[in-house]
Amino acid sequence: MLGRSQRSLCHLGCRVAGVASSPVHPELPVRAPGTRSSGRGRLAAHRERVQRRHRSEKTRSVPLSVTAAAPSDDLTITNQPTDTGAATSPGPTFADLGVRTETVEALAEAGIIHAFPIQELTLPLALGRNDIIGQARTGTGKTLAFGIPVVQTVLAPGEGADGRPQALVVVPTRELCIQVTADVTRAGARRGLRVISVYGGRAYEPQLTALRAGVDVVVGTPGRLLDLARQRVLDLAGVRTLVLDEADEMLDLGFLPDVERIMAQLPTNRQTMLFSATMPGPVISLARRFMARPVHVRAEQPDETRTVPTTHQHVFRAHALDKMEVLARVLQATGRGLAMVFVRTRRTADKVAEDLDKRGFAAAAVHGDLGQGQREQALRAFRAGKVDVLVATDVAARGIDISGVTHVVNYQCPEDENVYLHRIGRTGRAGESGVAVTFVDWDDLPRWTLVNKALGLPFDGPVETYSTSPHLYEALAIPTEATGTLPHAARTRAGLDAEDLEDLGESRRGRRGSPRAGRETSRAEERPAPIRSTRTRRRTRGNGAAAAASGLSIAPDAVAGDPHEVVAANGVAGTHGEAEANGVAEADAVQIVSTLAPEAAGTGEPARRRRRRRGNRGRGSGAVRGEGVEFAEVGDDADSADAPRAESA
Repeated sequence: MLGRSQRSLCHLGCRVAGVASSPVHPELPVRAPGTRSSGRGRLAAHRERVQRRHRSEKTRSVPLSVTAAAPSDDLTITNQPTDTGAATSPGPTFADLGVRTETVEALAEAGIIHAFPIQELTLPLALGRNDIIGQARTGTGKTLAFGIPVVQTVLAPGEGADGRPQALVVVPTRELCIQVTADVTRAGARRGLRVISVYGGRAYEPQLTALRAGVDVVVGTPGRLLDLARQRVLDLAGVRTLVLDEADEMLDLGFLPDVERIMAQLPTNRQTMLFSATMPGPVISLARRFMARPVHVRAEQPDETRTVPTTHQHVFRAHALDKMEVLARVLQATGRGLAMVFVRTRRTADKVAEDLDKRGFAAAAVHGDLGQGQREQALRAFRAGKVDVLVATDVAARGIDISGVTHVVNYQCPEDENVYLHRIGRTGRAGESGVAVTFVDWDDLPRWTLVNKALGLPFDGPVETYSTSPHLYEALAIPTEATGTLPHAARTRAGLDAEDLEDLGESRRGRRGSPRAGRETSRAEERPAPIRSTRTRRRTRGNGAAAAASGLSIAPDAVAGDPHEVVAANGVAGTHGEAEANGVAEADAVQIVSTLAPEAAGTGEPARRRRRRRGNRGRGSGAVRGEGVEFAEVGDDADSADAPRAESA
């Protein structure tokens, strides 16, 4: 029988032998012999394994040249320039990347010759019919990164197209739908491609007519696409290329079920491309479900920031009551061109735009509570320069490409880092420089702390700033004489009223605070009032026979006299009558009928007058109880000015 010390030695020897003979898992930490791992250590090791597996599945980096030898479900390509000069030098031309001559000439007419990094990396893969997840910073040419492959692969009407859509581009907002349609149309202008945009807020008839006539490329929002597909007007069976632009925004807006229904109607042997500046986990999961071996293309270096380097960022801690004064001075900065002001709510957008208009700025609002005609009117005026300040919610923060935007102001702190990136991405586009200003209220400090930490920005503690702070004028080059009102000499913009409001045949009425609702009201006021026809009204309540026997009438000659003199049936004068008993009433006169009691009529005594109260009940005594004098309007001119009027006695 072994002792305690011998049993311990045997047990230790077995453990050592087991550790030495058992294979070591590559992801498990190796323990030294004779040591025991605690529960906390095992939990930490498990977490490390899960995180390592998640990172390897999410962003698995494999060189593109090894794709055929070592296939992977998700390849990652990263643009890594060798030096700084290569990053700033112009990229290759589209002709060098294998783009068709017609497309190259059409882009050259618009001044687009050299490709951006995202286009340089994406075009060879997209033209090879590979599924792609494209990720690049805002303003770096993602639209043409998928627009050129779409134009390259579809057939023109003269090349054998059958009229069914061959490519489908799904976007989250209407404004982005209009812009993508314009870019794709510009790229395919030389070939005569038929590109149509379908989105809500417009009448169905023009879209139905265009679809029945035949189209090649359809760009639309999920809701209207599903409506047209249910009506069996939009045939998606011939779609060979599907593009989801701003895919993360569609997930945030709750469009994922609609996108899944749309994908269910598409052929399985199609090419699918996803593009966005931010790619959260749900987007990657969507890609794994509906894409075949997608290639994840990133057009920035791993150590680069997610913001555009040419955008100068400023963050100020501003008080809610002084924000408008600070904003008015920021908009008077030297060298300011077009400016976009972002807010969180629709009411704030209307309020800020109205306040800026009173201060002399040419401002317009764009948000989801306006009709589609008004939203397009504001964007057209902003592009044309008739309005130089656009106050918008996040509906205009996705993909809107407007040249000349030099300043972006976050009037209200963004919700998260993705919203911040897309907001400030409206400036500093295509290599241009821009200025991004963010106002952080005291209540928004926790939210801004998370945004600042997620993006690695150097604005941990924003400087407390007011409209009179000297550092505000120095940082943004604001003239010292600037006030909260734009000088009259600087008010040179035509304004929103100079842009025509297009009638889009909207199916809904103008909403709250919209000029459309005001016009509907003014049109209703201009309509002539309907002519009211008079009707004969007789009252014979009570003793009708007694009233007919002792009724009083108005004599024609008594109308010109004293209208307050009453002559009873027996010739006794009263105070509420105007005629004698034997007078003959005119057909269009007012007849006064007295409902006297039979006793009073028989005795010849003057009938006592009493005031009729509500419910035919009143105070009185004598022979008259609950009775009164009533009037009946006879004839068509009872409401005329010549007819006498009297109250019940």
